[in-house]
Amino acid sequence: MGDSSVIALDAMSGDLGAEVVVRAAVASLDRHPNLELVLVGDAGELGTLVSRLAAGQPRLRVMPSTEIVGMSEPPAEALRHKKNSSMRVAIDLVKEGAAQACVSAGNTGALMAIAKFVLKTLPGIDRPAIIAELPCIGGTVHMLDLGANTSVDAELLFQFAVMGSIVTADIRRIERPRVALLNIGVEEIKGNDTIKDASALLAASSLNYVGFIEGNEIFSGKADVVVTDGFTGNVALKTMEGTVGLASHYLKRAFTRNAFARLQAWLASPVLKRLAIEMDSRNYNGASLVGLNGIVIKSHGSADAHAFQHAIENALVEVKNQVPVQIGTLLQREAA
Repeated sequence: MGDSSVIALDAMSGDLGAEVVVRAAVASLDRHPNLELVLVGDAGELGTLVSRLAAGQPRLRVMPSTEIVGMSEPPAEALRHKKNSSMRVAIDLVKEGAAQACVSAGNTGALMAIAKFVLKTLPGIDRPAIIAELPCIGGTVHMLDLGANTSVDAELLFQFAVMGSIVTADIRRIERPRVALLNIGVEEIKGNDTIKDASALLAASSLNYVGFIEGNEIFSGKADVVVTDGFTGNVALKTMEGTVGLASHYLKRAFTRNAFARLQAWLASPVLKRLAIEMDSRNYNGASLVGLNGIVIKSHGSADAHAFQHAIENALVEVKNQVPVQIGTLLQREAA
């Protein structure tokens, strides 16, 4: 990776406890010899975990904090009253330049509020957005916004498209990602005025805009970036998660119905195992809070060590490619 990268890990905010974060940290350090990680949280608990799981690892250190932001805590309360929380301290490290990125599995609203307050948004960006990588036919697709902005205008959707294009190009190593707007139809007459105005802005830009895409085409492979507002994006994401769960339920029921079905399941086990790997949400964990003057990655709250490690990998890619700088440069070029 060249020069050393330093990433701050909010070790206290996830559903499964600090051990998950420490195990993910150890695995990441084993994989990346130029990586340094800072565990932020309760010094006693983290010190015990490090002694047991990573004794003698010089590239892993603990930064003490005394508070934890709860999963159901109102963002405003966390911002005002939890200034020594593991989440806040980790983001402060990015602000101070002591770390190049922060990864947290904590309260999404609080993470966004604190990150926006501490790091501020990039010039030309009105509001940050949440972008995540999802599986699709032939590879993956990046989608944003997934919940940060429930009400948007055409200019904001355009900004999302710029940010999504940069992140996708870096993560998937695509020179000119195909960008699509999520709409209720593919015809130019479909959609509200906001969508139509955003489409006009994108069509006049240097982005590789491919037009409208419908909900049933998100996973078709027709686009590399799907842009929408946070309300629609979050509903779509939760619907996808529920659909995967429903499909899994029906498969299990079908293959355990009787002895013959169980035999069929045994014969199909190689295919089923491969399917399970490809659809494993842990391999897509790590949404990026784009538009900030710094790198913040949101891990799923229930992430295990494997999933949290993937979120660290996403942070590394963004650090290596200096994603905020790229976004700022592209925005300036589009405004010129």
